[in-house]
Order: sequence, then structure tokens, then C-alpha cells
Amino acid sequence: MTTTTSTDSLAFGDLVSHGVLHRRHLRVAGISDRRAAQLSGPGGPWRQVYSGVYLVHDKPPSREELLHAAVARYGRGTIITGTDALCAHGISHPRTPEIHLLVPHNRRPANEPSVITYRTARMPEAIVIDGLPYTSAARAALDLARRENDPDEIARLVSLPLYWGLADRAELTTELNTGNQRGSAAVRTVLRNLDDQETFAHGQALRVLQRTPLPTPQWNVAVCDRRGRRLGTADAWWDEIGLAWRYRTAAGPEDFSHLALAATGTVLFRCTPRQLRESPEEMSTELLNAYRHAARTPRPKVRAVYKTGSAA
Repeated sequence: MTTTTSTDSLAFGDLVSHGVLHRRHLRVAGISDRRAAQLSGPGGPWRQVYSGVYLVHDKPPSREELLHAAVARYGRGTIITGTDALCAHGISHPRTPEIHLLVPHNRRPANEPSVITYRTARMPEAIVIDGLPYTSAARAALDLARRENDPDEIARLVSLPLYWGLADRAELTTELNTGNQRGSAAVRTVLRNLDDQETFAHGQALRVLQRTPLPTPQWNVAVCDRRGRRLGTADAWWDEIGLAWRYRTAAGPEDFSHLALAATGTVLFRCTPRQLRESPEEMSTELLNAYRHAARTPRPKVRAVYKTGSAA
């Protein structure tokens, strides 16, 4: 038996595996437009989501299916940006109702419901995650920020790649300078005034933490005694064992809160943003050792107050 290895056949098989079919692949399979319309019509087993793009079931599509369908609709070279790209890179962010796509500038894509396309002459290299092509977190955040008018929202979006350790200010600035300049003035102002060292430190801490088997801590915690008096702060806090990690708030000689924490028996691991950046492997080892030490000692008589104001 001869196995067909044409590009269309391979693409057809790949799309089917995600529950999505495009008209051009149906034609290769010998299914006419009329038959596809019957299959996706009332009472049929399929569902049409975009022009010429079908799901091989009639249930409401998942977000992943919509992303595959959108990429199939707009063709080779299409890249996903916006909130879907942020989420694909591990950034916790609500998804917009619309799917945001980058398409080559020489195309004139037709409008589809709940899809926003950006034509660009500077298509980035796609980062393939779970079979879908995404832009970088920096590009995705900037694409969203360019559409915003609220300076606070622009600052929040631009900070996301920094906060999650996926880009630094230099990478964001380079991306902004080489990209579409429309809507970039407000973004440039925000980026210039951003405290990237404080923000980027959290992202570096996440990367260090990911090198260890430790559970996820609570972030940005005020540590208090049983009477509610504040003893100090922890950038990360493991409440079950009373371990504090400080990488932004270990300011220097004038910072004595670490002494108050130590007096309660709290195990405190301190490092600097520079150590996180330059020695991540060493910091992950030291963090793991601090966790093991805290787990072997009695839990201190302290409580933690989180940003929400709830106490543990």
C-alpha cells in the first residue's frame, strides 16, 4: 500500500487530530463544499467555526480548538499573540474574548467573528507550544499594550513579561523599537519609568523556584506575631513550615526586620536580585536547603497576612 506524504495530507492529518478541518484538506479527501455544508448544517455532526473551517463535532468549541481553527483559517505563517500567547508562556492572565493573530503584511485577511488580525512586515519567529505557533511573551504584551489608552493598564501589561521572568527591559525596548510604531508613544513612556529591577526579580525568583521540587509559596506576605504586630516581610512564604524568602526586600544595613523574624525561630533565606540573575543554580540549592532546615524545626509562632488582608 502506498502512503501519501504530501504537505496537504500531513496538514490534514494534523488538523484532524485537533478536531479541526479546513476546506482545502476536505477537498484532498474528496469531500465537496456541498457535503461539508450538509455535515455542518442543522442536525449534522460537524460545526463550522470560520469560513471554510470545521470542527468534527457539533459541541461548542474549546479555546484550544478555536486557536487551531483560527490558524487553519488564516494559513501558513500565522502566529498567535495577545493573551493566548501570554497564557501559553505560563503567565496567569484572563483571556480576551477575541483571538489576536499576526499575519504577513502581504495578505489581506477577511474578517472573522472574535478574531483580530495584525498585518506586519516583521513577523517574529514562531514559538511552537503544544502544536500551536505563538509569539514571544514580550511581543504579546506589547501588542496588547499598544491597543490600550489607560497608562495603568499599559504599565500592568508591560510589567507581565518582567514579573514572570520572560524578558527584561532591554528586550522589551528592542521589541518596541523594531516593531510597529503606531500606539507606541504611551508604551515607551511607561517602559522608561518602569522599576524593572524590582519587577524582574520576581520573575528570576520563579525561575529559581522551578529548579526545585518545592511547593508554590504565597507571595508578598507580611509576617506578624500572634498579637498582630508586624515583624517583617517575605517576598515568598511557606506557611506550613514558617520559611521566609527575601530577594527584593533584603535592602541593606538599615533593614533590621530579619532580626525580628529570626528571634521568633522563623527560617529566613535572603539573597539579592543579582544573585538570582547570575547564580540561579546555586540559589535553588540554597533555597532547597533552607526549606529542609525549616521543615526539621518547630514552626514559629507567627502568622502571615496576605495582600487580601486574610490571615493564616
